[in-house]
Amino acid sequence: MEYAIGGGVADSEDYAAHVRDKLPVVIGFVLALTFLVMAWTFRSVVIALTAIVLNLLSAGAAYGLLVLVFQGDWAEGVLGFTSMGAIVSWLPLFLFVVLFGLSMDYHVFVVSRIREGVRSGMSNRDAVAYGISSSAGVVTSAAIVMVGVFAIFASLSTIDMKQLGIGLAAAILLDATIIRAVVLPSLMTLLGDANWWAPRFLRARAATPPADPPTPAPELVGAR
Repeated sequence: MEYAIGGGVADSEDYAAHVRDKLPVVIGFVLALTFLVMAWTFRSVVIALTAIVLNLLSAGAAYGLLVLVFQGDWAEGVLGFTSMGAIVSWLPLFLFVVLFGLSMDYHVFVVSRIREGVRSGMSNRDAVAYGISSSAGVVTSAAIVMVGVFAIFASLSTIDMKQLGIGLAAAILLDATIIRAVVLPSLMTLLGDANWWAPRFLRARAATPPADPPTPAPELVGAR
């Protein structure tokens, strides 16, 4: 005999089970696509792998913060919610996809500047310093805007919107400060020339480096 149960509880259970089943597939697809695109764009397997590792650090930090805040009761008075001891079922998948996309924006922007320095003849250490310093203003400005926007969700009354806002705002803040400003340059400096290792078929299609080094943008202070 076949039977079925309807209602909101059964629907929530089915949806949570569906998310658990599909989450590994989605994560695997995103990681594989990221690796292929980054390796093809920067002609480097190491750059693609480090991009994945750093973005996983950002997503893991966001998940850990959500567990710390919302699965306990110490932050109830600060954020104005009643802890249900869990994270809403749709959030882990949604948060991973959004955070990975946003983090890749920062990563591609910074690494592109570093590659410009390397291709112009700078040493790896100088190229990392050039890439970080030349992109710091844009990355910081974008992060401030997004953290401010996402933090608004934390003021809403529904628990799922609070979790979404805290997760996105904290992850972007950590990504733009610790991950991109500290971990990324440190890792690329330690790896040195190994950053740009690639198989022969990728190296053969690499573009010819420019003859002149990149010039810094002119100062705007006092410009007429």
